[in-house]
Amino acid sequence: MRIVVAGGSGALGRALCGDLAARGHDVVVLTRSPSRDLPHRQVVWDGRTVGPWAAELEAEPAAGGDPASDVAVVNLAGRLVDARPTARNIADLRGSRVDATRALVAASTGAGRPVARWLQASTTAIWSDAGERRLDERSPLPEPGLAQMTGVARPWEASVEGAATQHLVVLRTSIVLAPGTPALDRLLLLSRLGLGGPVGSGRQWFSWIHLDDWLAVARSALGLGPVELPDGVVVAAAPHPVRNAELMAGLRRVVGRRVGLPTPSWLLRLGALALRTDPELALTGRSCTSAVLAAAGFRFRFDHLDEALADVVGPAA
Repeated sequence: MRIVVAGGSGALGRALCGDLAARGHDVVVLTRSPSRDLPHRQVVWDGRTVGPWAAELEAEPAAGGDPASDVAVVNLAGRLVDARPTARNIADLRGSRVDATRALVAASTGAGRPVARWLQASTTAIWSDAGERRLDERSPLPEPGLAQMTGVARPWEASVEGAATQHLVVLRTSIVLAPGTPALDRLLLLSRLGLGGPVGSGRQWFSWIHLDDWLAVARSALGLGPVELPDGVVVAAAPHPVRNAELMAGLRRVVGRRVGLPTPSWLLRLGALALRTDPELALTGRSCTSAVLAAAGFRFRFDHLDEALADVVGPAA
């Protein structure tokens, strides 16, 4: 299968492209700036308009008169969310996602036939701060929700409407635990410095998924196993979300710190100003699990936080 990936140069995109290529698939990365360290075929696009790159969505007849090979689209394109929630930044976060998705949709409608599969990225942050609600694919969205969360993710999901595809999965991803991710590295640094206590109240929920499980869910969305997923929204989150205080305790264990000073909300907000990030990323939370994955029989390799952290960071001290 040829798999056209928008956003393939980001952390998740690189991991997914490498995983798919290792399984023998033809990976094509749509990128604004080709990179020499990306070992996949790269095609330039601007993330806004249909151009020559759209030819990658056309199925090519196989040799010997066999049926045309399948084409799939993976859309992970979008600016990183680690930014101050100013009106300009929120507009950029939204536009970078919506514009790229609309360009892909327009290209798909102009192709000779619908693409076989479409994996559309989204985020569990679409529910903003959900408090004590337990969320899955059936849970309603907040009205209006935080501008930098629901206000970005809702139009992002809506912009895929009209895509010419035989199967479409909208993957609402929780925090992905993987080596070298900015969010995890920042929390690990705090823990190593003795500041790994609860953040804010410590009661906000933290939904997560190990990278290996996220890759398996993404493959399933593309029809490549290990399970078959229905069209529609799928939540990519492990079955046991934890509270922030539990997360920080787990991080302290893997870095060998018995105690950690708490970070009160006022201090976090002050630090967020210096780091030019959004304090609500740490102060809000959601308890998300997937009814769809459970019904499909998906089996998580890492379903508890401690074992996931031990694999990503190292064994508990």
